[in-house]
Amino acid sequence: MTSSAVRRAPRAPMPNAVRAWSVLGLGVAAQTAGTVFVSAPAFLIPLLHTERGLTLAEAGLLASTPTIGMVLTLIAWGALADRIGERWVIAGGLALTAVAALGAIAAQGYVALGIFFLLGGMASASTNAASGRVVVGWFPKDRRGLAMGIRQTCQPLGVTIAAVTIPLIAAENGVGAALLLPFGMTAVLGIACAIGIRNPPRAALAARVVAHNPYRSSGFLWRIHAVSALLVVPQFTLSIFGLVWLVTELRWSALAAGVLVGVSQFVGALARIAIGVLSDRVGSRVRPLRWVAVAAGVCLLVLAVFDGAGWGAAAVVFVIATTATVVDNGLAFTSVAEMAGPSWAGRALGAQNTGQFIVASVVGPAMGALIGLVGYPLAFAATALFPAIAVPLIPRGDAEHDRL
Repeated sequence: MTSSAVRRAPRAPMPNAVRAWSVLGLGVAAQTAGTVFVSAPAFLIPLLHTERGLTLAEAGLLASTPTIGMVLTLIAWGALADRIGERWVIAGGLALTAVAALGAIAAQGYVALGIFFLLGGMASASTNAASGRVVVGWFPKDRRGLAMGIRQTCQPLGVTIAAVTIPLIAAENGVGAALLLPFGMTAVLGIACAIGIRNPPRAALAARVVAHNPYRSSGFLWRIHAVSALLVVPQFTLSIFGLVWLVTELRWSALAAGVLVGVSQFVGALARIAIGVLSDRVGSRVRPLRWVAVAAGVCLLVLAVFDGAGWGAAAVVFVIATTATVVDNGLAFTSVAEMAGPSWAGRALGAQNTGQFIVASVVGPAMGALIGLVGYPLAFAATALFPAIAVPLIPRGDAEHDRL
């Protein structure tokens, strides 16, 4: 199907619109809660580094442990969602994340804390693998860019919540008190999702679709996975070290820095919706993805130049750079789900996230070490190489067949 045909096609009816939008809302809330847990350790870095004596590399490694946990279980959660549906995968995963958060609150020592962060990451991967699958299943193709754009706001929203709360709570009351927030959110959302989420009515469609392996039919999925993994580097560099850069290099207060990080993530959330709508309008996921990759590389280079600028200019550039580095996920996710089809969407989305989080788990310690060696400006400039490498890997056209 060509992009022009997509633009001329009438909008598909949505007989289950109320259910679709309610599931979307719960899916966003569920993954936002999971993101707050996964992001919380990164916002403990200022406390751990400046007051507890951990090096940036050590604190970055601790911050990466939830991501490492997610890598271990994403495909397994996706396969389980393919088999039993999304409802109990999401609800059960959130319940287990709440248990891990409770363990982290009571943990004594950094090793035990890291273990519970790891276990919580393993559990929270359920929402990453299943919430995108359930959203794509409930929405027709000409609304999926919008729906997945809204769904993808969960990551910047979760980071925003963590950014404006975790550093302040930790500074005043310690690490355990700060983790009460992700514990409460995951526990409440686990119950809400068990009650409110329903699996999409895709049984009849799945019966007509041959459950072949989409990875063998073309290299499309492999290329999207590779591009997304490369674009994770600038995203996680800014989400992990942006707050530290503002506090230690630009001498911002923890409150002001947290607010700016929160604002930048909120703007990024709105941008994800906008780019999703744009992809619906132009009838393509990969063309906007290419534009985003180019913009991310340029913004990282500009950020490197503005490292020593005044606080106003640095704030504006930081918000723009953060926005450019977070808007690609919805485009890639939607494209992967559409190519994989109902029999493979869970595993394909799990594989998509696995590649991203393998890279993300390295970003914390690696970028911490690089910043310690060459400083923030050169580290930001080096990060711009990854979007540059991603651009030629983006497929020229979208998936040939929409199987959902």
